[in-house]
Formats: sequence, C-alpha cells, structure tokens
Amino acid sequence: MSRTDRKRPWLAAILAVASPGLGHVYLREWLRAALWFGLVLGSTLMLVPESVLTVDTVSLEAIMAASRDISMRNQLAMTAVVLLSGADAYWMATQGNRRAAAAEGARCPHCGKELDEDLAFCHWCTTRLAPPAESNAATRDPVAAEDGSDA
Repeated sequence: MSRTDRKRPWLAAILAVASPGLGHVYLREWLRAALWFGLVLGSTLMLVPESVLTVDTVSLEAIMAASRDISMRNQLAMTAVVLLSGADAYWMATQGNRRAAAAEGARCPHCGKELDEDLAFCHWCTTRLAPPAESNAATRDPVAAEDGSDA
C-alpha cells in the first residue's frame, strides 16, 4: 500500500466532527457523507425550535441567546449525532487501511497483523483467509498441456 492510498483516521474523525459528512468526503465515501449530512440536517430541523432557526441578525449575543432556547436533551441528541459521525469516519478509515493492507497480502483483513504466507489462516486471530487467486494454466502440468491429453 502506498502512502497516498492510506487515509488518516484521526483526520477523518476531526473533519466529521467539524462538519458531519466532511470526514466521509475525505474518505471518498460519498453516500455515507450524504447520509450523515442529511441526518444532522434532519435532526437539527426536528430538534431545534423554529424561533431559534429564524434569527434576524447574526451576532455572538444572538447565537448565545438562541442556544439557551434549545433544551439540554435536544443539545445532547445533536451532539451525539455529530460524535457518532466522527466515530464512523474513524472506523471507516481504519477498515479501509486494513483492507488495503490485506489486498497486498501482508496483513490480516480482520485484525491487521502480519500474516505467515504458509498458513491459510491468521495465526493471531484465527480468521480463515481466502486462497490466493491462481490461474488454471499455472496449476496444470505443462507436459500434459503440450501433448493435448488430459492425463
């Protein structure tokens, strides 16, 4: 896996907490980004009173006054959605890095630890590994293929 293919999980999480969906955009998970953005937008429209959403002037005092109008329960619910977005972005980045390392055959797709090439399972977590893809021509006897018999 080249350095450019590897994604930084902490960066994805920070971006997702700053703006839900942005961490998933960084990971190029377009559908998940749209779903997280839509979830935050929908929960904001459902949980925040209309009086808070229709502020005439944007100033620090107006924002502070509006935030006092939102109940603590609704603030916690919206914070939980944002934090879950960050956790999901972090998890997606770590899983993507594991899959990319496993595609090279060097690491286990489940636990991420180095593999022994002679074993058909991970000796760390006992996950069964898929056999390497080999072509039929490479496994056949070359002498039998030359004389045309199926031996």
